[in-house]
Amino acid sequence: MKTIFEHEYLYTAGIYSIVVVSIILALAVFEWITSYNTWEEFQKGNVAVALATSGKVFGLANIFRYSVEANDAVLEMLGWGAFGFLLLLFVYFIFEFMTPSFKVDKELSADNRAVGLLSFILSVSLSYVIGASI
Repeated sequence: MKTIFEHEYLYTAGIYSIVVVSIILALAVFEWITSYNTWEEFQKGNVAVALATSGKVFGLANIFRYSVEANDAVLEMLGWGAFGFLLLLFVYFIFEFMTPSFKVDKELSADNRAVGLLSFILSVSLSYVIGASI
């Protein structure tokens, strides 16, 4: 296996594949914890949910970017990426906690774009903090 990853193109394709699968799994976790159905909201043209979800995808990819740069071993990269995902997941709960006057999921499903944009910015900006600490 080590000789396969010594080839730059195969290494890149392998890391890419691992990160894509990790993002899909992370989105499944987010789907599980949110009260709305992301894909149904996309079909309805819900921009707020699209922003929130895009922020999560960007944030996860950014965390994995730092993880790939900082770690030579694939398992270490995955471990730090998973830890970064947990921290990003924590951001979701912090956002909900910091807005006691409304429910974030309810606002997102109602296409409140201000909440969607703030969710996007929180995920992206904190992914840089998480990534820099890896």
